[in-house]
Amino acid sequence: MSRAARRRLLVAAAGLLVLGVAGGVLYAVQSPEQVAAPAHVAACETPMSRMPPTVGGQRSRGVSVAEGTDPRDVREWGDPAIIATCGWPALGPTSDQCLDVDGVDWVAQELSDGVRFTTFGRDPAIEVLVPDAYAPAPLLLPAFNDAAKALPGNNRTCS
Repeated sequence: MSRAARRRLLVAAAGLLVLGVAGGVLYAVQSPEQVAAPAHVAACETPMSRMPPTVGGQRSRGVSVAEGTDPRDVREWGDPAIIATCGWPALGPTSDQCLDVDGVDWVAQELSDGVRFTTFGRDPAIEVLVPDAYAPAPLLLPAFNDAAKALPGNNRTCS
């Protein structure tokens, strides 16, 4: 990652920490026993195969999913878990903070115990839940870019 890109991510992280993100639903980062995702979507197969083996120095670990959740669409790293799920509906227009991370747009929503990032302009969407223990959370997003870029685009971008 270039120095300028890293600087933009640090500024974005500082913005999240200082200003917070207006609106959004509080959503607790779930424990492995509670991980849920939408029904399996074929478009998630390639992106999920491109998930990184490590995120923020944390190795991928086994996943225990809620009933009705397809484990093919869920990945976890570390303890507390960084959780990525695929198959969410594409986001519509939003006033939440949107970050461009090396060509992938992510919408950030502050949670009670971390940050939820959702791809923007991709259908279906990937959601990444990052506990506060890994702050500044935006610095973890480049690890998910290969997976996110494998999702079909819908021509929406951060503005």
